[in-house]
Amino acid sequence: MLKVQKISREVVIDPSETTRQAPCGDEIKAYLLGALHDASLNKGKRYRFTQKGKEWIFVLKELFQEIGYNSWIYRETNRDVYTLETLAGFLDFKFNPLNLKTDSEISAYVRGFFDAEGGIPRNKEADFYIQLVQKDKDKIKKLSSMLSSLGISTGKMHNPSKRVDPNYWRIYVSWKSHKDFACKIGSWHPRKAKIFQTRVMI
Repeated sequence: MLKVQKISREVVIDPSETTRQAPCGDEIKAYLLGALHDASLNKGKRYRFTQKGKEWIFVLKELFQEIGYNSWIYRETNRDVYTLETLAGFLDFKFNPLNLKTDSEISAYVRGFFDAEGGIPRNKEADFYIQLVQKDKDKIKKLSSMLSSLGISTGKMHNPSKRVDPNYWRIYVSWKSHKDFACKIGSWHPRKAKIFQTRVMI
């Protein structure tokens, strides 16, 4: 988890400050490749990350800057929705995460995916859960395998409702692995990181 601070009234991140050690460039790239699941390709060359709220978008901007890539942010008209665009050449929707070589890179990739497509309850009174969702069934299988390699257990991959969306897949992290997930994977998303700190006692 990275330390979030405010600069010029914008929420940004200092990638050199973590609870353990500063992430290296390969880890940051792995994280951003995982986060790419929340992105789209604009006009065939510009990668677009769009989020309601600006906290995580500014985290992404700082991470791109840390490894030498430019990006720019703009607010969608009359909405609390922000978009970051970049031409970073290492981004690739076809990237196979099973090619990652180190545990730190695997953790970073899953962290990026979780920050983009994962879920934990916002309501502090709700039963705690950690879920990963995706319309790519093969990608969910790979994520489950990657988590297993880190000693983190997941439940069976399932489709919540074939009637609503037959191509929507989900796995839950086993309750006995919640603390391991929070410690080994964690989050660089300001809101999710705060929930982990208050709900999982790390």
